[in-house]
Amino acid sequence: MEWWEAAGLLVGGILVLMALGLPVAFAFLGINIVGVVVFMGGMAGVDQLVDNASGALTTFTLVPVPLFMIMGELFFHTGLAMRVFDALDKCLGAVPGRLSYMTVGGGTLFATLSGSSMANTAMLGSLMVPEMTRRGYKKHMIMGPILSTGGLAMIIPPSTLAVLLGSLARLDVGALLIAGLVPGIILAAFYIAVIRIQIARDPDAAPGYAAERASAGEMARALLVNVAPMGLVVFAVIGLILLGWATPTESAAFGVLAVVILAGLYRCLTLEAIVKALTGSLAVTAMMFMIILGSSTFSQVLAFSGATSGLLGFAMGFDVSPYMMLLAMLLILIVLGMFMDQLSMMMLTLPVFIPLVGSLGFDPIWFGVIMLLALELSLATPPFGMLLFVMMGVGPPGTTLGEVARAAAPYIACTFILIALLTAFPGIALFLPRLAGG
Repeated sequence: MEWWEAAGLLVGGILVLMALGLPVAFAFLGINIVGVVVFMGGMAGVDQLVDNASGALTTFTLVPVPLFMIMGELFFHTGLAMRVFDALDKCLGAVPGRLSYMTVGGGTLFATLSGSSMANTAMLGSLMVPEMTRRGYKKHMIMGPILSTGGLAMIIPPSTLAVLLGSLARLDVGALLIAGLVPGIILAAFYIAVIRIQIARDPDAAPGYAAERASAGEMARALLVNVAPMGLVVFAVIGLILLGWATPTESAAFGVLAVVILAGLYRCLTLEAIVKALTGSLAVTAMMFMIILGSSTFSQVLAFSGATSGLLGFAMGFDVSPYMMLLAMLLILIVLGMFMDQLSMMMLTLPVFIPLVGSLGFDPIWFGVIMLLALELSLATPPFGMLLFVMMGVGPPGTTLGEVARAAAPYIACTFILIALLTAFPGIALFLPRLAGG
């Protein structure tokens, strides 16, 4: 069988099964079985499939995934997140559009304490939408900041998807996690600039209102009591990796411990909060692991069939620059993001993209950050971007998909600008990993 026929059978088969409504995990598992029977010698190949699938879930590098999920869920359900927003509210006073600014500031901080884009968006929506609607904010000033800032959890450590990407692509997970910190902060600054421009063009989009102005002492106290202690969690997750004192798995465990300690000190660590956090974490983690189980051998089957080497040879046969090839990969991710979830996209593209990145001479950690940004874009691309539907669920009554997509458009442009900056100046992403590596 020619390589393009093998690729068509495997990749096309998965797309057809998902188009028919089969769950992603079972679509990958079904095509894997077909692939091992066709390319790896029947039942002997099925035995190998079972061995590889079980091994994929018992790897130590996946341990941070449930830990990061528990950390974010605890932060939300114990009320620590509300304390951060209350403190920021005191500091911003009567600044025009302050609720939009507060969304970006608080959401960025929550992204460093969560690891889940969907949890971040849902939390911001439930907290901010009622108040912003009551204050007369226009829909795009409500949904744009919430949707875009929610996606920051995909790139700012601790990013659950970064752990999965690093594990599946055989990258240094710790380096990939901290590589997203500076780009994430730059992206948050871009979002603030967008809000400022929108308010300057249309002051009625975020009406001002009288707010009690806190004194300097009250603001300092709010920051010291409700925000500064959260630095313990940030240090546990990011600082320990930067200093080389802990692996990503160990830092994730320390992050959970730090949230538990803070919740205990604030006397908000209740049994109800613990049960809700564990239940939410279990549901999301089980979904992720089911997809990994179904797709764990896909790259091996693709390689064994000759499709990977054929695709690489075909791609390298074009007389184009490496950056044009990078652009093509980004376009593929953006198009796939219109129809697929992020884990499925990673499983489908990493077996081809990672060898291709090595052939093109790009730094794999740098490409990992670029890919995370592309995956973040796909969360907000219609018709099936997951954050679009989350935002419709928590947005103002009567919100349509088109309104959410239009509100997200300026922030999507910010992500494209950041990708261009990272392409021109790779050191933006690689500075911290190089510093941590000595």
